[in-house]
Formats: sequence, C-alpha cells, structure tokens
Amino acid sequence: MHSSNIQYLLFLKSSFKTIKLISSILVFIFIAIIITSYCLRIPSYTIKTTGKLYIVNKLSRDLTVFDLYTGKTLEPISIGVESHSATTLSDQNRVVVTNYATSKVRRKNITIINTKRNTIEKRIEFNDGFLGLDGVVAFPKSNKVAVVSYINNDFSVIDIETGIVEKKIGTQQKMSHVFVFNPKKPLVYVTNIVSGSVSVLDFNLNKVIKIIQCGSGSEGIDITPDGSEIWVSNNIENTINVINTYNNQVISTLRAGKEPKKLKFSKNGKYCLVANASDGTVSVFDQQSKKEIKVIRLHGKQTLLERLLYHTPRPVNILMHPNGLYAFISNSNANKIEVIDLKTFRIVSTIGTGKIPDGLTLVN
Repeated sequence: MHSSNIQYLLFLKSSFKTIKLISSILVFIFIAIIITSYCLRIPSYTIKTTGKLYIVNKLSRDLTVFDLYTGKTLEPISIGVESHSATTLSDQNRVVVTNYATSKVRRKNITIINTKRNTIEKRIEFNDGFLGLDGVVAFPKSNKVAVVSYINNDFSVIDIETGIVEKKIGTQQKMSHVFVFNPKKPLVYVTNIVSGSVSVLDFNLNKVIKIIQCGSGSEGIDITPDGSEIWVSNNIENTINVINTYNNQVISTLRAGKEPKKLKFSKNGKYCLVANASDGTVSVFDQQSKKEIKVIRLHGKQTLLERLLYHTPRPVNILMHPNGLYAFISNSNANKIEVIDLKTFRIVSTIGTGKIPDGLTLVN
C-alpha cells in the first residue's frame, strides 16, 4: 500500500478516536448536568422554627403540610378543587380554604381543615352569590372569616360554626381579589384587579365609603402594623402605591419589579417584601424611606447554567412567620417555598410542595 494511503488511514483512525473521546466527554458532561440539576432542585430545609406551614397547591388541588421544627412533610390533604387562599382561625384548630372558580368549574363553597387530624372537617356550601371566592382572612378571637368574591365583587362575613353569612358588602368594582383590615378602625381595604383600585368598606355602615384609584392590575395589599399606610402592588404597571389611611390618598408611587404580585410587611413594620413574579425576585423596601434596599434573586434566571439547572422562578405569594424571623415565598414554577431570613435577607432553606403553590397560612 502506498505510504500516503497508510498515513491517511492512520489519520482517519486517530480522528475517529478523537471524535469518540469528545463524544464520550460530552455525554459524561450532559449526564453530570442532569444529575446536578436533579440534586440542586431537591428542596433543602436546614432551619428549625415553630409551627406547621399549610401550602395551597393550585394545580395538584391539595394542601402541603410542613412541620417547620422537624423539617418533615406530613401527609398532603386533598381538597379536590382549585384554591388560591387559606387562613388560620384564632384557636389554631382549623384552617379555612376558599374554593376558587374557573371558567369551566364553578365553585361556591369553602373547606374547613381540622389541624389536629389534618383532615377535612366539613365544607360549607353557598348559593350563586358566592362564586369565585378568593381572598380569606380570619377574624381575631372568633369563629368567623371574611371572604371576597372576584366574580360577584363583594365582601362577606361567614360564621364557620353555623355557616351563616352575617354580612355582605359590594365593592362596586371589578375582579375584587384580596383585602386587609384596619387594626384600629372598622374599615376593610379590598384590591380590584380589573378596575385598578382599592375599595374602602366601612364595617359598621355596611357600605363603600371610598374608591381609591391605583395603577393597572391592583392585586396585592398589606397594611402597616399601626394602620397608618396601606401598600398596593399593581401587576401591570409594575408599581406600588402607598396610601395614607387617614385621608385615603395615594402619597407615593414606587417602582417594583416585573409583575408584582403579593406584598407583606415584616412583623415590626420596618420592611415590606414584594414578590415580582416575572422577574423571579423579591424586593425589600424600607417602610420609612420608601426606598428599595435589596433585591433577593431566586435561583433560576441569573446565569445560563442556572437556567439549565433550575425551573424558572415565579414568586407569587408571601407569608411572614409570627416570630418575625422568616418570610415564606411561594415559588409557583419551581414547586417550592423559599425561606428568607429577615435579618440577612438571604434564602436559607427551601420546602418542597405540590404543583403550583400559592396561598400560605401557619398554625403555631
């Protein structure tokens, strides 16, 4: 055989070995990335604190119950319907879940969970005037809850023991969503997403006393512990309105991240955390200065590697622990709860959930 042909064959053989080696390395790297991705996505809970966290999972239609001291997930509670919100009664023995309505499935009931047995205690059925129940808050020292309907656009008070609707006040706006009580006055503030507003309801007069125009897509709301300000997130305009509760006037408009959903004040009222869903971030604002002092970035969007290893983050809801040490963030895309240390504003643990976690409540 001609020497040039021999050299060519040797070259082909060498090239084949090189290609085979490179292919093997690439396969190894791919497998390593898959394994690393799987390991990194596994929730890691490393803290200890009091209470049980009840997590409403929209798509899997159940509640994840997580013991915050032992770090163990208890048996999930199937509720069989899509829900977005939950609250804990003051005696800590029951959690109330609103049963959401969709365009295909019309629900008009609430589910009562016994927290001692972690089972459904009962459901309270209503008439068509209670379609699309969304926000729910328990009254202090009572067996009553308040709920808002985003279809009928009204605010109602329900006695859990009797199932009697004791009060019903229309918001006069469209797609009423969630609400807060004024801690010092008989007033309720309800956000209205489509109307881009807040309805101020007088509890004693049973009527709307003020409509406060906010930005487009008014969704999240919280009130300072002293009742002097309410903050409202506008998920279309990407802003936060600060409202003085003494005159019901907007006094500041702050720039948020993309698609701000829920927001919550720390227990001492010093900070307000805002869940920016499309950004995958949580903004931390100083209540006094109205300045953003930190942006907490959830894993998943910062680098190309993170995009490969994590689900795209989507923070949608926030719950503050009563001890003031931790904030819990519903990361709906990743099926996790991110736990934020409120001293360092860092993510210190994660909790696995069902599919698309949203509403949160805690039993101490």
